[in-house]
Amino acid sequence: MNLPPTVTERAFERLAEIGAADQGQALRVAVEGGGCSGFQYEIALDEPKADDLVLEGNGQKVIVDAVSLPFLENAVIDFTQELIGARFVIENPNATSSCGCGTSFSM
Repeated sequence: MNLPPTVTERAFERLAEIGAADQGQALRVAVEGGGCSGFQYEIALDEPKADDLVLEGNGQKVIVDAVSLPFLENAVIDFTQELIGARFVIENPNATSSCGCGTSFSM
């Protein structure tokens, strides 16, 4: 059974803080070929498209395109704030390895 990714409350709260929905935007999480480990995450504000999976919470949206969805099965989309910076992160159980920066992975 393919389970879609989930989004943490912290991620939705951060989207609300930056006013994504107020601007008609959602957080797009996509997987593309490339990066030092074979695949890389692309995370950006974007407008939802007809074939996107839409995950909603706190009046905010996170969207995933149909091509990226199998790569993000059971993943958790979160927001973290550390001394080195703040960013959206993906905890992906499908990744067999990842690079040090966490934006590139292999399956």
